[in-house]
Amino acid sequence: MHGSILRHSIQNPRNACCYILANKPNTVRRSYSSISVAYDHSTNPATTANDTLVDTFSRRHNYLRISLTERCNLRCTYCMPEEGVPLTPNAQLLTKEEILHLARLFVEQGVTKIRLTGGEPTVRSDIVELVQGIGKLKTRGLESLAMTSNGIALKRKLPALYEAGLDTINLSLDTLNPHLFEIMTRRKGFDKVIGSIDEAIRLGIPHVKINTVVMRGINDQEVLDFVSYTKDRPVNVRFIEYMPFDGNRWGKNKLVPYAELKGNIESKFGRLVKVRDGPNDTTKHYQLPGYKGRIGFITSMTDHFCSTCNRLRITADGSIKVCLFGNTEVSLRDLMREGKTNEELVQVISTAVKKKKRQHADNSSKYRFNHLMPFHSLPPITHSGFLASNQRLYSSKSDSDPRLTHTDPETGEARMVSVTDKVPTKREAKAIGRIILPEHAYELLKKNDAHSPKGDVLTVAKIAGIQAAKSTSNLIPLCHPLLLGLIDVRLWLDDHRKSVECESIVQTSGKTGVEMEALTATSVALLTVYDMCKAATKEMKIENIRVVEKTGGKSGPWKTSIKENV
Repeated sequence: MHGSILRHSIQNPRNACCYILANKPNTVRRSYSSISVAYDHSTNPATTANDTLVDTFSRRHNYLRISLTERCNLRCTYCMPEEGVPLTPNAQLLTKEEILHLARLFVEQGVTKIRLTGGEPTVRSDIVELVQGIGKLKTRGLESLAMTSNGIALKRKLPALYEAGLDTINLSLDTLNPHLFEIMTRRKGFDKVIGSIDEAIRLGIPHVKINTVVMRGINDQEVLDFVSYTKDRPVNVRFIEYMPFDGNRWGKNKLVPYAELKGNIESKFGRLVKVRDGPNDTTKHYQLPGYKGRIGFITSMTDHFCSTCNRLRITADGSIKVCLFGNTEVSLRDLMREGKTNEELVQVISTAVKKKKRQHADNSSKYRFNHLMPFHSLPPITHSGFLASNQRLYSSKSDSDPRLTHTDPETGEARMVSVTDKVPTKREAKAIGRIILPEHAYELLKKNDAHSPKGDVLTVAKIAGIQAAKSTSNLIPLCHPLLLGLIDVRLWLDDHRKSVECESIVQTSGKTGVEMEALTATSVALLTVYDMCKAATKEMKIENIRVVEKTGGKSGPWKTSIKENV
């Protein structure tokens, strides 16, 4: 069911949710002339691919979502009325040539992933030609070409789309019950959607995803069925928190928070194994041992991801939206039809990107719940203009040479680095490690980790890791004390290595990073395993303790390039 309200906020620029955006009362469309004050022909500086798509918070936008149409062949109850909605005249929609022109232009500026959305993309008669044209950009820097579909008219087109370069398909499906499907979409077609999923798997499309918006009292009872669906199928089912949009009669009572969903799943299937997420992922990925597929949670309401947003959207009528919730659109269609050069288009795009706000506009206070992290607690950001900022909070790269900041460059003596003048930002670090045990000790632990007279080994180790992270500044002399917002220590058994694996994630809103806290948590958790198992053996080896990922701060996001040996 492609028209889901939340789905469009996360995946699609205008999407099948044309009713909501077409009737959004405060949406303001701005033409080229309305931003002429920001674009000065007389001082037109060359905008390079290095900074065109970087906003004033140093977020680099390399992900473009292009809406191909406002039309949809479903009438989902939470998306649009049964009779449909007023549609933009065809003459005002982007042509195939204009779409390909913009796709090429954005790839030249650094976009590496393009997703085609709607409405429903497959209702366009030229969808295969569009995918073929965009697929050719993979020789010019494009790395991924994705499409979101409701699957109704997809199956017969999939072979040609896959051959043309489509490598990711997101299928919208909110229920596994054919009867409920017909009620929710006001249309038949459940078997067609399942057929499209099966065909995508048969073809070997690398990434097959199912988007499921969870609504309390409607389909939340099917979450466990969707998890079971991943057992024998290499698909990624993403559960999406129901999000408010004008017109979908959203109510807080319909929202099922991510934490509740995860708890319900683990109470049935056991502990979920965390899968490593990318620095700009909107999904928290997990997997059950032995399952071919994965599950994920898109937590737009309870843990939004504005700070790492790397997405831009082009609407079906050719406007760029730097944020789905923003109330300003700039028409690139008008500029192209006025004969503006690529250089002029790039400058307008850059101006729009640099006006992007820190978080989605006007929604944080209107729909914030008491249990949400108070994003307003971060310090305000001020600018003397939108083309430049002295405060770069998120994902910039450091241009300076590597150096030991805890060593005085003149005397060589140890020193604490001053963070007094730094601006607090959201920081996160992830550290991993393992302890390898002899087979007999591992089997004891595997059979029942309560064999230790000191108690439940993994639980005690987890608590020790959490305590250690909070004590890092007392253990490491030059570390700053930090108020930590999250410490998540996870330990699990690895039968292949005969090891206990550990992963620690630490978050804060502060002036310095939390890599040391994550490392300390992992180290002490593994030391605790050693302590509790040493009665059975002393031949244990702790190894591979390292930071694998971090976000926030001046240097921006970082992810290890070291490949794990299996």
